[in-house]
Amino acid sequence: MKYLWPPLTGLSAVASYLIYNKFFDMATAGEKSVSGSSSTGPQTDELTRPLFKDGCFYNPWKTWRDPKLTNLFKFIVTEKDNSNIPGEKELDIHLPIIQPDLTEFDRPVLTGVKTMWIGHASVLVKFDDITVLTDPVFSERCSIVSFAGPKRYRRVPCQIKDLPKIDAVVISHNHYDHLDLSSVKELNQKFGKDLRWYVPQGMKKWMSDSGCENVEEMTWWEEQQFPGKPDVKFVSTPAQHWSKRGVTDTNKALWGGWAVIGPKHSFYFAGDTGYCEGFKEIGEKYGPFTLAAIPIGAYEPRWFMCPQHVDPVEAVDIHLDIKAEHSLGIHWGTFKLTYEPYMEPKEKLEEELKKRSISLDEFITLKHGEIKTVGYDEYSQMD
Repeated sequence: MKYLWPPLTGLSAVASYLIYNKFFDMATAGEKSVSGSSSTGPQTDELTRPLFKDGCFYNPWKTWRDPKLTNLFKFIVTEKDNSNIPGEKELDIHLPIIQPDLTEFDRPVLTGVKTMWIGHASVLVKFDDITVLTDPVFSERCSIVSFAGPKRYRRVPCQIKDLPKIDAVVISHNHYDHLDLSSVKELNQKFGKDLRWYVPQGMKKWMSDSGCENVEEMTWWEEQQFPGKPDVKFVSTPAQHWSKRGVTDTNKALWGGWAVIGPKHSFYFAGDTGYCEGFKEIGEKYGPFTLAAIPIGAYEPRWFMCPQHVDPVEAVDIHLDIKAEHSLGIHWGTFKLTYEPYMEPKEKLEEELKKRSISLDEFITLKHGEIKTVGYDEYSQMD
């Protein structure tokens, strides 16, 4: 199967999304050998590196399985869609949108990490005098075209033009629900060369072609000091996923998460990932984290999605592995991508936390547009 353009298939938005954005051209991926492949990055320790061969990156994890086209069609034909997304009136009750007071990000954060969930994997954080935006997607759809593909069932709580000053954007990988051309261009228009972009290896050309001026391309475990802030560093961290944006670019760019480490606090962004041993390595090397943003949705059916998307139970595993003091559940409640009930990620997360006797305040979810500060020292905030 060489090419299939989802808007012409007559399939649901979720099926179209999976065919183009997730599984297109992957039918024979499992047949490719990575014997003789090399690891990328400096080999100064025993940390796990991505594999690289013939211009493509590969997962080094024993938990990874390549997607197969036969499984995709099994998913489309046999699986029941249990998402049951209701109308706007009911959504406003169960998944409300908050009009954020963005001036909160203009004021200094004396202690803790201030965060706002914009939706899906887009999060705004401020701490230690640096403001970071993750995987910015502000468009109505996450798709190769603006008129078809998965559409938001919860609108963005703010527009890019309303955002406060941002120092850096981190990108986890190039799938359309995490990298949106329109949002990239609008951010460039607003912030220009004052904005620094951190992207996985293999993505710099795309970013530069899209108008980004300051692009730092990094591989797993690579560290870079933020210019003008010698006590803040950005670290590329491993994940279990894959990449694709066009017809012939499967795995030509790397995928991963990010750690932003300041003098008093730290933030970890997991991006898009299945569960793997890499999280224990992250925790050992860089934990504990003041706040982590960890995906909790887009996981059903498990037999199909498990290698690339964690479920709430595995999200709690990651929270513990990386030694997060607080975590925020992301990658849910915004686009319909898979078949679990739309509120189940939040509900299952709370169930798992109770089962493990972990406080619900330790791993939270937020409403779209809700702003919260975690990890703060109450004494230091007193007048």
